[in-house]
Amino acid sequence: MRAAIRLLSLGAALAAPAFSASVGAALAGNYEFLAAPQTDLNRVFRLDRASGEVGACQYGLKDGAAVGVTLCYPPGEGAKAGQFSEYALIASRHTGEGGVFRVDLRSGQMSICFVLNESSVVCTPPAK
Repeated sequence: MRAAIRLLSLGAALAAPAFSASVGAALAGNYEFLAAPQTDLNRVFRLDRASGEVGACQYGLKDGAAVGVTLCYPPGEGAKAGQFSEYALIASRHTGEGGVFRVDLRSGQMSICFVLNESSVVCTPPAK
């Protein structure tokens, strides 16, 4: 009986880290990244696949510095976390387009997201 209890305790001890890791992975951010199609823009969009939240970052020059800076734009109007679903980013093939499409893969609705006035990412209202 004691041997069986020890084996159960050992099994629980070995399973605990695996369980914690799987829970941690499930709670971790599930992001997608996509470069804007505009060929002279070094901007990358970030999407939270579950909430639909969109942000963006790009490289910027810093006066008098040998190394530039990462400029990031937070989610603004229409780009903040919304209804939980399954979202994806899609770029158009238009080489002059600075924005990307946010697609709700469950409902088929789409929004166009872009950086507005170099301050935040905004998205149009979703439509089908």
